[in-house]
Amino acid sequence: MKFHSDMITVILVEDHALVTEGIMSMLEREKDMECIGCYTTGEMLRHALKRQLPDILLMDINLPDTNGTDLCKEIGHTYPGVKIVALSINNNPGVIRRMIDHGANGYLLKDADRHEIITGIRAVMQGKTFYSKSAAVMLRKRDDSKLPPLTRREREVLELITEGLTNKQIASKLFIDVTTVDSHRKNMLAKYGVNNTSALIKMAISAHLLD
Repeated sequence: MKFHSDMITVILVEDHALVTEGIMSMLEREKDMECIGCYTTGEMLRHALKRQLPDILLMDINLPDTNGTDLCKEIGHTYPGVKIVALSINNNPGVIRRMIDHGANGYLLKDADRHEIITGIRAVMQGKTFYSKSAAVMLRKRDDSKLPPLTRREREVLELITEGLTNKQIASKLFIDVTTVDSHRKNMLAKYGVNNTSALIKMAISAHLLD
């Protein structure tokens, strides 16, 4: 058995219980890795880091209260010794690049298997930048500088959101269900790697998606 000082310590930030349980199970099987905390929000993470710093921060980029790229930049600035590995369902090359540009040392898509996740953690600990296979494929596939365009319906919904309309008002105006409006909103948040509606609007305007 290795001494604690030889362990790779990991903090997991993830708000989906099944993903958390799966990764915890993976880490427990590694004799030289130890998960020292699991948190579901950016705010919980901030408090935790004041008490104990991990070697690796394995972090979902779509948290309930925090934009992942902003949090990555903040943590990297405040705790430069902590290595950050992004964990996401978002395979948009622009989002992947922004996370790396904001200080992430690796990017794992949630379709990564156990071997990739463990390999990624070890690679980052050695000072390398690591991408899971599917993330690497997406980076090679197309120019990351171009965000995916809005669909016709997404554009209609987002334009009405920017006008301050509620989901109910948008549904009435477009003759669709409220749940459909909410689905479009959530899909756009995931598609562009942002955490809330105000960040979505800001990103859409700066990227000229509504022009």
